[in-house]
Amino acid sequence: MPRAPYDEAKKRRVGLIGCGWYGKIDLLRLIQVSPVEVVSLCDVDKRMLSEAAGIVAGRQASKKTPRTYSDYRKMLSEKDLDIVLVATPDHWHALAMIEAVKSGADVWVQKPISVDVKEGAAMLAAARKHERVVQVGMQRRSTPHIAEAKELFLKEGKLGKIAMVDICCYYHMRATENPPDTTPPEYFDYEMWTGPAPMRAYNRLVHPRSWRAFMQYGNGIVGDMCVHMLDMTRWMMELGWPTRVSSSGGILVDKASKANISDTQTATFDFEDLRVVWQHRSWGEAADPKLPWGATFYGEKGTLKVDVYGYEFTPLGGGETIRRSVTYELIEYPEDQTEKDLERHVAPAVRYHMKNFLGAIDARSRPVSDIEEGFISASSCILANDSMKLGRTLQWDAKERRVVGDEEANQLLARAYRGPWVHPGV
Repeated sequence: MPRAPYDEAKKRRVGLIGCGWYGKIDLLRLIQVSPVEVVSLCDVDKRMLSEAAGIVAGRQASKKTPRTYSDYRKMLSEKDLDIVLVATPDHWHALAMIEAVKSGADVWVQKPISVDVKEGAAMLAAARKHERVVQVGMQRRSTPHIAEAKELFLKEGKLGKIAMVDICCYYHMRATENPPDTTPPEYFDYEMWTGPAPMRAYNRLVHPRSWRAFMQYGNGIVGDMCVHMLDMTRWMMELGWPTRVSSSGGILVDKASKANISDTQTATFDFEDLRVVWQHRSWGEAADPKLPWGATFYGEKGTLKVDVYGYEFTPLGGGETIRRSVTYELIEYPEDQTEKDLERHVAPAVRYHMKNFLGAIDARSRPVSDIEEGFISASSCILANDSMKLGRTLQWDAKERRVVGDEEANQLLARAYRGPWVHPGV
């Protein structure tokens, strides 16, 4: 996979908002590929913030400990950052990303970019207005074996006409506990963490990482896992917006958990003469145990199965099956072998994604996962959840960014913000 050209010697000042699991994964991959100076870290968890500062000091060349902040607005008001990484829970992506581009920084924002459609539209508008490069953390677009599959089988036409793509996730990833509500720990600013989201009684499930169990902070497994596979499919097949979205499901099995996201859901995304069908179950066995999270492209000449661990192409009517596994880079980056909680199979993809981001910054061009692509993929998943909530198919007008003939659905394109926070898109 060709490397995006960028100035490998250029010093860039970097800040991170959200120092949890993937925030550290993203930041440490950036340190691996560029001589950046991480000068600022922000988090509302004092312990997490302190731990991240120590890790960064040990990994960056200068060995300097970054400044730390509890409020991203204070960090960004310094206006001394070239790059800002936003890796907060989903309900904070929009406000932090918009403020970062206003401050003059180029931004890496985790997926899905937003929790409602109008947030995403406001993020896209801000990036364009302030002429900032914004890369979304949808690194399937930078995964070497997936890029190879796109070139070998789709671009060369070895699949023939593709009219159906199945995408899925069968990981048992939904929280199954029902712990009591409690008082937040003293080191955690729950008021600020909640921000524009609805205020719930504090529960230990929300922090760290299990916040995805609640629709107040994200869009469930569809927003978390479908967005990756839908985006990958859109990229591989060069698709834009779906014209219609429908979805059904709910909490069909695990009714005892505190979680309020669906444990079972199917969604269909229609693209003219192509249908992309998503399914997740957080219980039972995967439909294909070898593909618990991935995509299957059905073509008239063959079938291609793709996931984060590799691909498998089988021509129709017999012939040799072609397989490729993920490439690890443990010799080149030995720290990957010992880094806590690192998804080692994903680390190379994040590095390539970072290199593409840096190349786009230097060229002042749009990266492979530009904010507009993130807007389309995230919004499509949000529309799927809206369809399930309303119990009907939604016809999407991409030009007007509205659901055709359905004002009740259009009311769901922006959710109410908790004061004093103000929604950027309404």
